[in-house]
Amino acid sequence: MIVEMNKRRMKCKRGINELLWREFYYHITFSNPQIAYSSFKVEYDNVQWNVNEGQFNAWCEGKTGYPIVDAGMRQLKEEGWMHNRVRMITAMFLTKDLLIDWRLGEKYFAGHLIDLDFSSNNGGWQWSASTGVDAQPYFRIFNPYLQSKKFDAEGNYIKKYVKELKEVAAEHIHEPNKMDAELQKKYGLKIGKDYPFPIVDHMKAKDEVLKRFGNVTGKIQAEL
Repeated sequence: MIVEMNKRRMKCKRGINELLWREFYYHITFSNPQIAYSSFKVEYDNVQWNVNEGQFNAWCEGKTGYPIVDAGMRQLKEEGWMHNRVRMITAMFLTKDLLIDWRLGEKYFAGHLIDLDFSSNNGGWQWSASTGVDAQPYFRIFNPYLQSKKFDAEGNYIKKYVKELKEVAAEHIHEPNKMDAELQKKYGLKIGKDYPFPIVDHMKAKDEVLKRFGNVTGKIQAEL
């Protein structure tokens, strides 16, 4: 009984916290209307973003080769919704792995979310892109593989939306590109044909994003 009461209390607390975040973002939008088209931290408008239509489309369609990202984007397209954790994972993948401008992702979400709230959507995207008022520091970058293993350990969420991987065992589903030919045959798919190879190398992308954000912050410090 006590355990159940504690669970309910924690659930209520999380709900209240989400409402507080919503009100916080309302306040930020009202006081800073320019965030509708620019970064709250204006210096980050100088970050060099990639212009890669192919990679952006792959992200939109859920064909990045990163199962947790693809599952989230396919759910968004099919249902117009996804859990906040997956929103963060997919948003950070676009901005930190593909180095594509957060405003493109924000616009895409706005066109598909059935629970769209401009302030919360903008705040979430700027948090993920490290450009906002309460941003994730740019040097803290989600590893999509670790996020996948932590929050979808058995791969049930992935299997629900990425049908190509529905027969793949949990131990391989987070990084299917690492399966050898024998395993691929066992599970009835071929990486690169039935499901894509990763469109970007996470570690190389991480190094590049640190460099680009570092160029901006280093310039600011030099000017000071």
